[in-house]
Amino acid sequence: MGGASDQWTIGRLLDWTRQHLAEKDVDQPRLCAELLLAHALGCKKIDLYTRFEHVPDEQQRAALRDLVRQAAKRVPIAYLTGKKEFFSLDFEVTPAVLIPRPETELLVEEVISYCRPGNRQSWNILELGTGSGCIAVAAARYVTNARLVASDISAEALAVAGRNVERHGVADRVKLIEADGLQLPVEVIPDGGFDMIVSNPPYVSTEQVELLEPEVARYEPRVALVAGAEGLVFYRLLAGGGAKLLWPGGAVFVEVGCGQHEQVARIFAESDRFELVKVSTDLAGIERLMHFRLTR
Repeated sequence: MGGASDQWTIGRLLDWTRQHLAEKDVDQPRLCAELLLAHALGCKKIDLYTRFEHVPDEQQRAALRDLVRQAAKRVPIAYLTGKKEFFSLDFEVTPAVLIPRPETELLVEEVISYCRPGNRQSWNILELGTGSGCIAVAAARYVTNARLVASDISAEALAVAGRNVERHGVADRVKLIEADGLQLPVEVIPDGGFDMIVSNPPYVSTEQVELLEPEVARYEPRVALVAGAEGLVFYRLLAGGGAKLLWPGGAVFVEVGCGQHEQVARIFAESDRFELVKVSTDLAGIERLMHFRLTR
């Protein structure tokens, strides 16, 4: 990317960036080029195509060069731009939190469906491992009679979640708590327990994590990804102790990794406290979400 005389128009910058990122094996290089250039110019992605012949100034091109250098090293685009869309909402993300993924939207969809209008007057929901707060915020936005407690072990993650809760106007119904697993302060647990526990927990094994894409393995927080030698630590924790946090008949919605649903079903069955209600598949046909009910 040279000086102004080279006429580095937006169209030319997009083509060059796409090609460069493709050569570096970055996934979806065209989309990544659009996101990086829009961020460098301080505009919306769609605005690029109404200004195709515009020539950005040197400061803007320098900003793009820096972003592209980092992206070529496989730094996640969401960390470079500081944001990611989830459930049609924009969320701040930093390296302190897992980047929201489209498959996790299935969890929110099932929670909304479960809390369908008129089913009951109010809902008390616990989200474990909230990260960026995207699940709790989306649930609160679309289930307006829900109150949520969203916990995380990471104070840095909770700071990000706090800003997202404020940004989307649900701070009055989403309470953020620093907690390790199920060790919640007594004062945040409703009388009788929660109606529902939801979570996209860490479910990658210690062996699998090194086989993930570099953007994930190198840069996303291990505490939000890895859960022991089998990737099943969290499910055992929840099956063993989740009942004490729920009303009788309360629901558990958990995301699971590819091929894990049968193992997770056995873990909950062996607890003798839960029954499996439903397994839902994501758009790729992977068994991604499990719904359990507390039986006793």
